[in-house]
Amino acid sequence: MNSIEKLEIAVKAADSKRGEKTVAIDVHEISLLADYFMVTQADSARQVKAIVKEIQDQEELAGVEVRRIEGRNSTSWVLLDFGDLIVHVFKTESREFYDLEKFWSEGASVDLSAWIEE
Repeated sequence: MNSIEKLEIAVKAADSKRGEKTVAIDVHEISLLADYFMVTQADSARQVKAIVKEIQDQEELAGVEVRRIEGRNSTSWVLLDFGDLIVHVFKTESREFYDLEKFWSEGASVDLSAWIEE
Protein backbone atom coordinates (compact mmCIF):
# COMPACT_ATOMS: atom_id res chain seq x y z
CA MET A 1 0.00 0.00 0.00
CA ASN A 2 1.40 3.39 -0.92
CA SER A 3 1.58 6.43 1.35
CA ILE A 4 -1.34 8.33 -0.22
CA GLU A 5 -3.61 5.31 0.35
CA LYS A 6 -2.50 5.19 3.99
CA LEU A 7 -3.21 8.90 4.27
CA GLU A 8 -6.72 8.47 2.86
CA ILE A 9 -7.48 5.75 5.42
CA ALA A 10 -6.20 7.90 8.29
CA VAL A 11 -8.11 11.00 7.16
CA LYS A 12 -11.38 9.11 6.80
CA ALA A 13 -10.90 7.38 10.16
CA ALA A 14 -10.21 10.67 11.94
CA ASP A 15 -13.19 12.28 10.24
CA SER A 16 -15.47 9.41 11.30
CA LYS A 17 -14.60 10.16 14.95
CA ARG A 18 -15.03 13.91 14.50
CA GLY A 19 -11.40 14.89 14.13
CA GLU A 20 -11.31 18.63 13.49
CA LYS A 21 -9.22 20.86 11.24
CA THR A 22 -7.48 17.87 9.71
CA VAL A 23 -4.60 18.76 7.41
CA ALA A 24 -1.92 16.82 5.60
CA ILE A 25 1.45 18.07 4.47
CA ASP A 26 3.54 16.49 1.72
CA VAL A 27 7.04 16.43 3.23
CA HIS A 28 8.74 13.87 0.98
CA GLU A 29 11.00 16.51 -0.59
CA ILE A 30 11.98 18.18 2.68
CA SER A 31 12.20 15.32 5.17
CA LEU A 32 13.61 11.84 5.34
CA LEU A 33 11.11 10.93 8.07
CA ALA A 34 8.03 10.36 5.94
CA ASP A 35 6.14 11.27 2.77
CA TYR A 36 3.18 12.82 4.61
CA PHE A 37 2.40 14.32 7.98
CA MET A 38 -1.23 14.42 9.00
CA VAL A 39 -2.49 16.59 11.85
CA THR A 40 -5.92 16.53 13.43
CA GLN A 41 -7.41 17.67 16.72
CA ALA A 42 -10.18 17.09 19.23
CA ASP A 43 -11.53 19.08 22.15
CA SER A 44 -11.42 16.28 24.73
CA ALA A 45 -8.96 13.62 25.83
CA ARG A 46 -11.62 10.97 25.29
CA GLN A 47 -12.08 12.06 21.70
CA VAL A 48 -8.30 12.10 21.09
CA LYS A 49 -8.15 8.47 22.23
CA ALA A 50 -11.14 7.52 20.07
CA ILE A 51 -9.54 9.07 16.98
CA VAL A 52 -6.22 7.34 17.65
CA LYS A 53 -7.93 3.97 18.11
CA GLU A 54 -10.00 4.36 14.94
CA ILE A 55 -7.00 5.34 12.83
CA GLN A 56 -4.98 2.41 14.16
CA ASP A 57 -7.87 -0.03 13.68
CA GLN A 58 -8.62 1.08 10.11
CA GLU A 59 -4.95 1.03 9.06
CA GLU A 60 -4.49 -2.46 10.53
CA LEU A 61 -7.69 -3.62 8.80
CA ALA A 62 -6.08 -2.51 5.52
CA GLY A 63 -2.92 -4.44 6.34
CA VAL A 64 -0.85 -1.45 7.43
CA GLU A 65 1.26 -2.04 10.49
CA VAL A 66 1.82 0.74 12.98
CA ARG A 67 5.55 0.98 13.61
CA ARG A 68 5.32 3.04 16.76
CA ILE A 69 2.86 4.98 18.86
CA GLU A 70 4.19 7.81 21.01
CA GLY A 71 2.11 9.38 23.75
CA ARG A 72 -0.54 6.66 23.82
CA ASN A 73 -1.27 7.50 27.46
CA SER A 74 -1.15 11.23 26.80
CA THR A 75 -4.31 13.23 26.59
CA SER A 76 -2.76 16.08 24.63
CA TRP A 77 -0.69 14.63 21.74
CA VAL A 78 -0.41 11.16 20.24
CA LEU A 79 1.85 10.31 17.30
CA LEU A 80 1.22 7.27 15.11
CA ASP A 81 4.11 6.19 12.87
CA PHE A 82 3.13 4.21 9.79
CA GLY A 83 6.54 4.58 8.13
CA ASP A 84 5.86 6.90 5.21
CA LEU A 85 2.91 8.47 7.05
CA ILE A 86 3.15 10.15 10.45
CA VAL A 87 -0.16 11.05 12.11
CA HIS A 88 -0.42 13.59 14.93
CA VAL A 89 -3.62 13.69 16.99
CA PHE A 90 -3.73 16.69 19.30
CA LYS A 91 -5.99 18.06 21.94
CA THR A 92 -6.89 21.51 20.60
CA GLU A 93 -4.75 23.55 23.04
CA SER A 94 -1.67 21.43 22.41
CA ARG A 95 -1.98 21.76 18.66
CA GLU A 96 -2.03 25.52 18.96
CA PHE A 97 1.02 25.43 21.24
CA TYR A 98 3.19 23.15 19.06
CA ASP A 99 2.01 24.57 15.70
CA LEU A 100 3.50 21.79 13.56
CA GLU A 101 1.98 23.21 10.40
CA LYS A 102 4.18 26.28 10.76
CA PHE A 103 7.24 24.12 11.40
CA TRP A 104 6.61 22.12 8.20
CA SER A 105 5.30 25.06 6.16
CA GLU A 106 7.78 24.36 3.34
CA GLY A 107 5.79 21.21 2.54
CA ALA A 108 2.85 21.30 0.17
CA SER A 109 -0.67 21.08 1.56
CA VAL A 110 -2.65 18.05 0.45
CA ASP A 111 -6.26 18.58 -0.61
CA LEU A 112 -8.34 16.36 1.70
CA SER A 113 -11.77 17.62 0.67
CA ALA A 114 -12.70 14.41 -1.18
CA TRP A 115 -12.14 12.36 1.99
CA ILE A 116 -13.82 14.58 4.59
CA GLU A 117 -17.57 14.73 5.15
CA GLU A 118 -18.90 18.28 5.37
